Amino acid sequence: MDETARKETQDGHYFKKERTKYSPEEEAKLERQHFWRIIDAFRFYRVHIQEQVKRAERQFRSLSQSHQNLLPGVLDKLARISQCAEHNQEVLQAIIHNSLHMFENVEYGERPVDPRKARPSSTFDMDKLKSTIKQFVRDWSEVGQSERDSCYKPIVQEIQRLFPSDQCDVSKVSVLVPGAGLGRLAWEIAQLGYMCQGNEWSFFMLFSSNYVLNRCEKVNALTLYPWIHHFSNNKKSFDQTRPIRFPDVNPQSLPLNSDFSMVAGDFVEVYSDSDSWDCVATCFFIDTAHNVLEYVDTIWKILKPGGVWINLGPLLYHFENMANELSIELSYEEIRTAMVKLGFLFEVEKESMQTTYTENDRSMLRYIYDCVFFVARKPAELYFNGQDEDQQLNSPPAAKSPRREGIDRFT
Repeated sequence: MDETARKETQDGHYFKKERTKYSPEEEAKLERQHFWRIIDAFRFYRVHIQEQVKRAERQFRSLSQSHQNLLPGVLDKLARISQCAEHNQEVLQAIIHNSLHMFENVEYGERPVDPRKARPSSTFDMDKLKSTIKQFVRDWSEVGQSERDSCYKPIVQEIQRLFPSDQCDVSKVSVLVPGAGLGRLAWEIAQLGYMCQGNEWSFFMLFSSNYVLNRCEKVNALTLYPWIHHFSNNKKSFDQTRPIRFPDVNPQSLPLNSDFSMVAGDFVEVYSDSDSWDCVATCFFIDTAHNVLEYVDTIWKILKPGGVWINLGPLLYHFENMANELSIELSYEEIRTAMVKLGFLFEVEKESMQTTYTENDRSMLRYIYDCVFFVARKPAELYFNGQDEDQQLNSPPAAKSPRREGIDRFT
């Protein structure tokens, strides 16, 4: 996945530094406008793709007849792309229909909509939506298994090592996953019996994760065509229109006593209670900050004494090239130095773990991220009272109920 596309998966309701300029009434108005803008983007998808297909048809028909005769299958392929877009639109319609119910208690208000018309959306919003469609591949398809193994598996293995089920009651071990996306990592952790909460602030992601987690029950019952937007770097024509099926597991199959939820909102604003979490697990997340040190401060604050932060990801700062936006771009070395000064103890550290992000495994262009992976601990209080460091590191923290708010998994 290219750099721009990965940045576009992170969608703020509107940028936090701008919020101080507005009254609560104006903020609520902006939030409503943003909500409906994302709904419009979902509804406009079919029209957007049809415009791309029509452009490709015009370009093809501009060729000489002799050149057109050399490629008899091109128009059929473009017709197939249009059909795939129609199918994708059906899934997107189901997602937003479900999302309107999901936010029915929020003051976004119902807006009259002519179903025959789609309000135009910006290219920026459409790129975000297309990136979200590819998230279904990463999180909820068999095709994304190898990518999940490279990204999520190391995190899950560390959680199991640090909080083994034969030594502690894992149902009382609280794990927070900020930047949860479509929720698969958080779901996997909850599947193992841990109390897990995912946090996400992008409406594109929230709408989609709510749908797959709460409305999908049959394995591989739904189909998407995530690669039809890729007109370049295709080895075979079929590669562009090949389907993926989801979900590859039944999201409803969590144990009955599972404690799993998803919370909507800005990570720094939602999580402010000190000493609340046993573990914070971040994957491709910390570079979504305007100021990554705010994330570091927040994680330090909300971790219990003895709690651990597990992180895997690159440093592709999302606001780096955005005019008029605060963006602090630090090297990993600088972030690590700040963490050590704050008090974190590094237990595991690997500075080269290669992985992909919503990769099209048949594309002629593929991106590899050379990620940093670490496990850092907030020292236990007993450590400061003279406890041996080995004792401190080997003592699992007692669990404490975290702050719970927002959208519950089982609503």
